[in-house]
Amino acid sequence: MRAFKPDPVPREKIEELLKLAVQAPSAINLQPWEFTVVVGEERERLSRRLIKAYKEKRISCGPGNVKPLPSYVTARGARSIDEMKPLIAEMGSDFDRYINEGSCNFYGAPVAIFLCIDDAFSKANFVDIGITLGYLLLAAHSMGLWTCPIGLITSYEDEIKEVLSIPEEKRVIISVAVGYPNQDAPINRFKAGRESLEKLVRWID
Repeated sequence: MRAFKPDPVPREKIEELLKLAVQAPSAINLQPWEFTVVVGEERERLSRRLIKAYKEKRISCGPGNVKPLPSYVTARGARSIDEMKPLIAEMGSDFDRYINEGSCNFYGAPVAIFLCIDDAFSKANFVDIGITLGYLLLAAHSMGLWTCPIGLITSYEDEIKEVLSIPEEKRVIISVAVGYPNQDAPINRFKAGRESLEKLVRWID
C-alpha cells in the first residue's frame, strides 16, 4: 500500500494493534523492541523534515546489499519497478520522486510507527524486530488497517531522533505507515508478485 487516506486512526485501535504485535516471540524472551508512534501535526512536521533531508542528501531507496546480488534477485525488483512506473505516471509523478519523497511522507498515512532497539543489542537481535514487525503487519490487516514498511527512513536516523527526541542509544530499525487505503490511487492497483515454491524451497528427504 503506497497511498493512504488522511483519515485518523483511533488511538485505541493503534494500542490494540501494538498489544497484538508484542505477542511475538523473541530470543530468551528479551522483547528488545521499542515503539514510537507519531500522529497528527507531529507526523506532518516529521515528514517535512525528512523530505528536506532527502532533498539535501539524495539518499534513495535501495536493497542495501553489501555485494552484488544474484541476477535472479535483481530481476524480481526490476519487474516490480517496471509494473509500478506506469501507475505512478497516472498520478502525475515519476518513480524516484514518488517512492523517495513518498517514503519520507509515509505515503500520506496518518500514523507512523518506528521500531527501535537499544544499541546494547547485537544485530542478531534484529531478527526479533523482524518477527514483531511481521506480527504487526498481519494484525493490522486483520483489523482493517493497511500498512507499508519503510526502510529508507533509517538513512535519516539523526533527523528522526532529533524531531522525536529518541535517545541516542536507541537504533531506529524500520518504520511502518499505518492507515486506511486510498483505493482510488492508481499505485494501489500494484500487486507484488511472488516466486513459486519450486524456486524458493529445497526438500531434503
